[in-house]
Formats: sequence, structure tokens, C-alpha cells
Amino acid sequence: MTQIDYLLKSIQTSSRNIENTLKLLSEDCTIPFIARYRKDMTGNLDEVVIEQIAKTSKLYDEIVKRKDSILKSIGEQDKLTSDLEAKINQSFDLQELEDLYLPYKKKRKTKADTARELGLEPLAKILMAQNTDDVEAAAHKYVNQNVNSIDEALQGARDIIAEWINENIYVRKNLRRMFQRSATIETKAVKAKMEEDGAKKFEQYFEWSESFSRVPSHRLLAMLRAENEGYIKMNVGIVKEDALQFIEEQVIKNKKETAAQLKKAVADSYKRLLEPAISNEVLQEAKAKADQNSIGVFASNLQQLLLAPPLGEKRILAIDPGFKTGCKVVCLDEKGDLLHNETIYPHAPQNDTTMAMKKIRSMANAYNVEAISIGNGTASRETEFFIKKIAFDKPIQVFVVSEAGASVYSASKIAREEFSNYDVTVRGAVSIGRRLSDPLAELVKIDPKSIGVGQYQHDVDQTKLKEELDHTVVRCVNAVGINLNTASKSLLSYVSGIGEKMAENIVAYRSENGPFTNRKELKKVPRLGEKAYVQAAAFVRIHNGSHPLDNSAVHPEAYGIVEKMAKDLNLSVGDLIGNKEQIAKINIDKYITDVVGALYLNDVIKELLKPGLDPRKAAKVFEFDPTVKSIKDLKIGAVLPGIVNNITNFGCFVDVGIKESGLVHISQLKEGYVSDVNEVVKLHQHVQIKVVEVDESRKRVQLTMIL
Repeated sequence: MTQIDYLLKSIQTSSRNIENTLKLLSEDCTIPFIARYRKDMTGNLDEVVIEQIAKTSKLYDEIVKRKDSILKSIGEQDKLTSDLEAKINQSFDLQELEDLYLPYKKKRKTKADTARELGLEPLAKILMAQNTDDVEAAAHKYVNQNVNSIDEALQGARDIIAEWINENIYVRKNLRRMFQRSATIETKAVKAKMEEDGAKKFEQYFEWSESFSRVPSHRLLAMLRAENEGYIKMNVGIVKEDALQFIEEQVIKNKKETAAQLKKAVADSYKRLLEPAISNEVLQEAKAKADQNSIGVFASNLQQLLLAPPLGEKRILAIDPGFKTGCKVVCLDEKGDLLHNETIYPHAPQNDTTMAMKKIRSMANAYNVEAISIGNGTASRETEFFIKKIAFDKPIQVFVVSEAGASVYSASKIAREEFSNYDVTVRGAVSIGRRLSDPLAELVKIDPKSIGVGQYQHDVDQTKLKEELDHTVVRCVNAVGINLNTASKSLLSYVSGIGEKMAENIVAYRSENGPFTNRKELKKVPRLGEKAYVQAAAFVRIHNGSHPLDNSAVHPEAYGIVEKMAKDLNLSVGDLIGNKEQIAKINIDKYITDVVGALYLNDVIKELLKPGLDPRKAAKVFEFDPTVKSIKDLKIGAVLPGIVNNITNFGCFVDVGIKESGLVHISQLKEGYVSDVNEVVKLHQHVQIKVVEVDESRKRVQLTMIL
């Protein structure tokens, strides 16, 4: 099977599109670049499909590499028959390949190996042939100084037969299918751990049983965590009698005396070899699927968070709320640079409200503050109420923003480099302010896992999680585009074709030479060659640059085409941009070339109509219910406004203005069946909810959106 054939099995597109995509990937073109600027080559494949092609292609290469390794290993043992070689070459299933390799795999010395050393393999073959009625007589021939009795001889032969059964591809494949279809997952509590503090969150699994094929991914991950932490024992199994009957039907062909020996070998093979191996295999397979599902949820949430509405370039006063230690206050300019910082103490135990109000008013006037950003952690609501009591000289919008990950940023190397003369509390407040003006630019500085949007992120495959989250950040950064003259090193590093080292070089060049005046100047950055320039140029923006298209998503390679369009209309490029009447006259067929097709040119036209348009919506102020300040204020049946702050497979969590977020179970999102939570709600969506249950002791709140 060729690579293209393998890819076509799982990706719905033409072989030509796949071939062209693979060619572009082999030329080190980035996925955002391919998706945006090579649509005519790929047949308009989006980033998700291109990523799928890249991943599936990598899997194909891994399979081919594994096949070569298996063939080499068996060949070195002089056991590679033409039939076996053909089976291995024809297979593109990693599980099947491992089954084929199992008899030849180097492993620890087994019971069967010991029996073979004792010369008992011929006896095993006699029993498997099932053509003798006198088993004891057959076994007696193998009794010697090393094999002391007939029973020992038969036991050794059965050990060999058990291994043969275990290595039988047909048996393994069908048993695997039986487990996948009809296995049950059961959990039992570890009594010694039941009274520990951490046990309570897993108590529903102290005695649990359900169909393995139907267990939701989030529940499987919860069970695995409970087992890893030692609170439960877990088992995945099928009805033993069904498994034994199936294996016996494959092995026992007549009712001769050998049948009794073969039955014992079957039972031993299943209990000692097959059941543990197959059970573990299907569990690991289910775990991989659960990981994939959980990673998908995390990536989707992260994308929504990164593309959250920005307030834009405004002067912001940001507050990191607190009680005893006070509220850390910073003032930021339009670019997010720190202008001023200090601490106020409006809450208990100091209750210095009057002085705090004076300071806030004074700072708002002195630094021409246009908006206030308050972190949603401890003392958030109290700080919000305090701020809203202040009589400002002009209207100032007040926002409550998520401070998830702000503490991680404040202690990071990036924060220390940015604010070496300030402590972590000031850095945290700066992050709270910046994530209001531009969430994407600020959140890229934080390890996505520390942002805390998702489910069981610490339990899934960490390599795959990092890979998917990095892809997500890259997608978001390049979808929005960045200001080349203000972007941080962290933000630049995610731009198509740039990377961390090149981002450092760009920032260093900018510091030395001043702002970039055009995109071409990027080529002057040390070590930024033509290939990197082609990949990156269209994803960076230069406001008020020397070329009008430098503040758009039009790629420099298409500047000549746009200039020709403008010339044909007797206009300058600057006059053409945004001129709907003139743009409507353009016939794109006239400008199609071997390199630039209709899909590409349609995107150029869209960009000319609205150059550099930010795909994100504008930030909106949200008002929580002023009567709800803590979990004690929640009343069952109360209808409240809330903000969705996390999405999982089993529902969403909603911030109603208190420390504890409430859960809206998937069954309570709307009337009728819901298969995907994201179909109903999005992160940061403003919703109306009703309080269903409040458990103060466990700090749990159940909500519904069915009002």
C-alpha cells in the first residue's frame, strides 16, 4: 500500500490534494501558510485536514519503519518464511504486526521455553495433533532424569501449547473483538485508603460496574486516576466461559483423550497469558481514545480562550484583588507598558476604603484610564463592588477577567525578563490588565496546561497534549495576525515560519534599529532567510508602514497582482483598498496564473475590502447578580447571570460571581439530547442559569440552563 493509498483510507479528499499537501509539507511549509496561501494546490483544505494529513503521514512512516524492524529481526533468526514476509508486508495495522511478531519477539524466559529445553515440544505437537487415545503412554516416553513423571511431562507440554494458543493471531484478534464489544469494567475500593481525605472525590467508584464499550472518556480517566492514586482496583474482563468456549472451538477438534489436556492448556493460556494481555491492550486503546477526546476538549477550550474578545489598545487600570495582603494595582498604557503600581487596602482587616478610593480616582485621572480589569480570584466580587462605588470624573468600563495562569506567568522567566525590578504580585496584576486588552498576546506567554480549561489534562499523554496545544496556539496567532512592531518574543515565536530563536532576533533587531517600516525589512533580521520570510510575512502587520498592503493579510508575493489590479482601474493601491465600488469591477479570471489561482485571488479580494480585520469580537462588560457574593447566598431555584469558564465532555462550568463555579451537566444544557457540549455553549459565553443544588460542605453547585 502506498502512502497516498493509506492516507485516502481516512481522509476524504482527492489523491492530488494529498500529494500536493505532502509536497508542501516536505518543503517545510507551515500548516497556516499552506491553508491560507496554497488553497489552489490543496483544493481548499483547512488547517484541521492538513494537520490530519501530516499526522497520518507520520503514522504511515512509523508503520513502515516498524515493519522493516520486524522483518530484520525475524530474518536474523532465520525464521522468515515467504508466507510470513508477505503477511507482514501486506499489513498496515500496528496491532496485527505485533501479533505476527509475537512468536519471534525476544522476551524473558517463559514456562514454554523451559519445557522446550526439557525436550517436551514433540509431546506438545502430539497433543495438538489429537490423534492419540493413550495420552499417558505418549507422555511416558518423555520421562527421564530431568522430567520426573508423566504429570511433569504433560504439564510442560501444556505450557508450550498455552504459548502457541497465546500467539495464535486469529484467537487474539477475535478475543480482542469480544473484549471491545462485551467487556465490563469493574472497580472496587481499597479499604485501607477509604478514610483518607482524598478518597471522597472517588467514592462513586468504590463499587462500580458498567459496559466497557459505553464508559465515557471522562469517567474512564477518573477511574484511572483513582487507581493510580491507590483508592480503587480496576478490572476489565468478559465472561470467562464465553472466552474459553471460543478458544476451545479453535483448538479442540475431536473428543479423544487429548481433549482434557487441551482444555487445561486453553484455561491456563487464557488466565495466565491472553486475558491479562488483551485486557491491558483494550484498556490502553480506550485510554488513548479518552486522551484524544480530552485533548480535543482542551484544545477547543484553549482556542476559544485565545480568541476571546479583546478590548483593544486602551489605557487600563488592573487590579489583582486580595484581603490581608491588599489589592495590587497597576496602570498600563495603550501598548500594555507599566506606568505605575501600588497597593490599596479597601477590604478587611484594614478596611482603608476611603484612602483606597482616593488613590484609584487619582490614578484614573493621572493616567487617563479608560477601563478597569479585575482578576476573578479571591476578593474579586468585593473589589468589583468597591470599584463601582467610586464616582469617576468620566465613564470607565469595569471588567472581571479570568486570572487563571497569571501566577504562573508572574513567576516565569518571561515575566522576570519583562519586569526584573518588580515582584511577582506586580507582574500578576500586569497580566490581568493585558489579558483584557489582548487575551491572545498575553496568554501565549503561559504554558497552556496552566490555564486550566479542560478535563484531566494531567492524566493524558503529555507529549500529545503539548503537541495539540502548540498547534492550537499557532492556529490562533496566525488567524489573527500580529503587530510586528509591538508583539512580544512569545507571540512572535508562534508566527508561521519564525520560532523561538528567530523571534529573539526580531526583537533584538527592533530594539537596535527601531520599528519596522515595511515587511521586506524582515529579511534584514539575522538568520531570517527567504524561506522563513515567505512563510511569515503575511501573518505580521505593520501599521502605517511604507506599503499599504503591509497592514493586511495579502501576501507580498501577491503585491504585484494587486498593483496591476489598481493600475487597470487607474488607481493607486492605497485608493483601491476598501473601495467597494471599484473592487466590484475586478474580474479575477484576468489575473490567474500558474501559481495564483481563483481561490487565492478570492481571498485577496476579501482582504482588500476589509484589510487587517481582526476576526475576534469586541469585549463586553458583564454584570453578575449583586446579591450573590458567596456560596451561602445561592438559593435553590434562583435564576442568575453567569459566564461559561470551562467546558468538558460531561457539561460546562459557569462562574456566577463566587469562588466556586457551578456545573451544568450535559443533560441540563437544553431540552432534548445533546451529544457535544460545544454545540450549545462556548467559553466566555454569557448565559442565564438556575440553581438546582448547593452543597456547601463539598463546595459544589449544580446548575441548569433549562429555565
